[in-house]
Amino acid sequence: MFRRTRRLALISALAATAVMLSACSGTPEPAATSTGEPDADATLTVGLVLEPTNLDIRHTSGAAIEQILIDNIYEGLVTRTQENEIEGRLASDYTVSADGLTYTFTLNDGIAFHDGTALTSADVVSSYETVRTDATVQGNAEFASVASITAPDANTVEIVLSKPDQNFLFSLTGPAGLVFKTGDTTDLKTAENGTGPFTLTRWNKGSTITFARNDAYWGEPTGVAGVEFQYIPDFTAGVNAALAGDVQVLTAVDPNLAPQLEDSGDFTLTKGRTTDKATLAFNNKKAPLDDVRVREALRLAIDHDALVEAVGAGTPLYGPIPELDPGYEDLSDVVSYDPEKAKELLAEAGQKDLELSLTIPSFYGTTVPKLLISDFNKVGVTLDVDSVEFPTWLEDVYTNHDYDLSFVLHVEPRDFGNFANPDYYFGYDNAEVQDLYTQAQAEVDPDKSAELLAKAARIVSEDHAADWLYNGETITAVSPQVSGFPKDSINSRINLAGVTVAAE
Repeated sequence: MFRRTRRLALISALAATAVMLSACSGTPEPAATSTGEPDADATLTVGLVLEPTNLDIRHTSGAAIEQILIDNIYEGLVTRTQENEIEGRLASDYTVSADGLTYTFTLNDGIAFHDGTALTSADVVSSYETVRTDATVQGNAEFASVASITAPDANTVEIVLSKPDQNFLFSLTGPAGLVFKTGDTTDLKTAENGTGPFTLTRWNKGSTITFARNDAYWGEPTGVAGVEFQYIPDFTAGVNAALAGDVQVLTAVDPNLAPQLEDSGDFTLTKGRTTDKATLAFNNKKAPLDDVRVREALRLAIDHDALVEAVGAGTPLYGPIPELDPGYEDLSDVVSYDPEKAKELLAEAGQKDLELSLTIPSFYGTTVPKLLISDFNKVGVTLDVDSVEFPTWLEDVYTNHDYDLSFVLHVEPRDFGNFANPDYYFGYDNAEVQDLYTQAQAEVDPDKSAELLAKAARIVSEDHAADWLYNGETITAVSPQVSGFPKDSINSRINLAGVTVAAE
């Protein structure tokens, strides 16, 4: 999930998605469809869980800020769909040279910032030069291979890389690719000056953030006049707010509370896919977890189907790449629930009456730890749970690598590179995996790149470098008045331009 500049992403992205876990396995249901005529003057009310600490998306990471600002307030040359596919945004067209080094973008016409200033290619150049040269700006690491950024004319941007980077275009769909006005003095912590279809009108900290339609937007106008995000960190309070009619959409519905909304008849529940990987990390450099037999035994001891059912969130995942990311392959053939084989492997490894500790941020609750304690106990492993505050987890596990087992939700897409980084907190060091990942990044053909990633991911799973307890899903409750609300990948972004609300 992280390179050097992504430490803050860990704090807020993991925390945000930690409280966004929801849904049951299965095919996502279609969003609720209103039968009434859309009301262009309507305000959409949305219940969210985690509020941003500030609005400066250039210097602050995490799902909470990206979720509401990307595509709604700020835009990049390209963006990504709910299926994680790349498409043009500020750029009407883009090409990539055959050698994978030169990216050429053509801007759409008539784009202006919210203060009325016309956007030109010079703004793109200055924005991206800042990302490239300022290590404090989000996305700096993703621009490591950028050799030059130029504007041949007012409507064209050319980016040249020093070496091919299969993930570069995708990185432009995130904070690194957002375009800001050259020399802007706006205090981005509390205000904004983007190019998106909405403008920020008010932030009542601890309560609500309100957007209004940008009537001067260069693209299609939004389907609603405004959006009010209500921040409700308590799951029960969120459901009560929805049932009381205070919000028309409630995200991150707790699966245990979902029946209350469904039975009310006032909401349709949609199930959305994510790239969230519920990861049981093994400290690969620490005995006895440096023994692959011990790691395999722990994976064999876990009843993944029962765990997913108990959590009520997601689908089983047996490798490091989720379905929405390139290189995904069903790796259920690598490991299965087999307590007897687990016992045999532990005995073979000379591990009798093994005691291990699990370090877990306290906001994840007790469901996963209780199930792991029970499953491990059946194979003779005692698991002690150390539930800690998130800053403590960051210091002990992520920074100091002082742990046996750890559980967090890794939410970022395309983060397989963690397993190609021996200095990452997993402590996993495999030269073949590192070589395959390097090849995949340098491969210009996306299909061939995905094949290399799949090969590397299988090795990682066969090495039992970690266990992936499940691929998270999210439940959203949508009022029948609302149409077009996104259902997939909304933990990281909610594009609201096409949402409509029916007239009362």
